[in-house]
Amino acid sequence: MNNKYYQALQAIKTCIENIDNFIGTPKVFEQYESNALLQAAVERNLEIIGEATKRLLIIDPTIAISNTRSIINTRNKISHGYDEIENPQIWGIIINHLPILKIEVENLLNAGI
Repeated sequence: MNNKYYQALQAIKTCIENIDNFIGTPKVFEQYESNALLQAAVERNLEIIGEATKRLLIIDPTIAISNTRSIINTRNKISHGYDEIENPQIWGIIINHLPILKIEVENLLNAGI
């Protein structure tokens, strides 16, 4: 496995785990929405996920990760359109998309491609 490829996959996995740890269990939207520090930490990790995904696409444009364009667009929105960030949108990513992304990344890491 290409070292940069591995590093990008590992970065995504670590960021997803960070977000899971930051949010805790049970995942409660109101706790997220009322905590600016938590929001900033989650958004920073989503930025890293987006950047790592962008780098993966350069290495392998056919990578088996769904919604790569949306992941990168989210990173760009957080970085450049920070005033447009809506907590329900970020929460939807946390609840609906990160679990799938984590599985896809773990599968790629386990495959050692």
